[in-house]
Amino acid sequence: MTKNNTHSRSHRASQCIDQLEETLIAVILGLMTLVTFANVIARYVFNDNILWALETTVFLFAWLVLLGMSYGVKKNFHIGVDALVNILPTSVRKILTLIAVSACLLFSLLLLQGAWDYWSPFIGKRAFLETNDVPMPGFLQFLADMLNDGERYEKMPRFIPYFALPLGLTLLTFRFLQAAWRVLTDQQTLIIASHEAEQMLEETKSGNQPQSQNKET
Repeated sequence: MTKNNTHSRSHRASQCIDQLEETLIAVILGLMTLVTFANVIARYVFNDNILWALETTVFLFAWLVLLGMSYGVKKNFHIGVDALVNILPTSVRKILTLIAVSACLLFSLLLLQGAWDYWSPFIGKRAFLETNDVPMPGFLQFLADMLNDGERYEKMPRFIPYFALPLGLTLLTFRFLQAAWRVLTDQQTLIIASHEAEQMLEETKSGNQPQSQNKET
């Protein structure tokens, strides 16, 4: 019972992380669309401009890309060449996949270290640095007391949008660890999209087949 309860809790925790990640990606994509649309309306209808729209969209896009990397690993969306590994025996394929995921994990750890080294000064000695145009929301002004000697921020401090770097690469490392475990436990054979085009073509053919049969009848 204890083992089952532990497994159930870990499964629920994993589901919560998945839902949070997917919700955050959807919210970011929606905000990008909304801000860009509002700026277009302001420019071409009211002959005005939302000063902070462009910079906000750039930051949101960076968050979307960095979070999307880990989401792609989770869903096996990343594209790779599998022509060679697919003709190899299952045991050899597993070894090669483990080597590949180990290389990806090492690379993500190096990126994570670099991301932390880049971001950490902005939460410390560079906490006073602000973005160019993005206004600082009032409910986040408590950060000024903690990190800016009580001097209120006029613009959003850079450490907030730059936090996408350590967060995204932490999630990427976590997803590669999950992929390595799934390969070890034979729950997964590859960490890339396998024959995606052929699968989509087969699904399309199978989906169109009943319609053609109905037409003939």
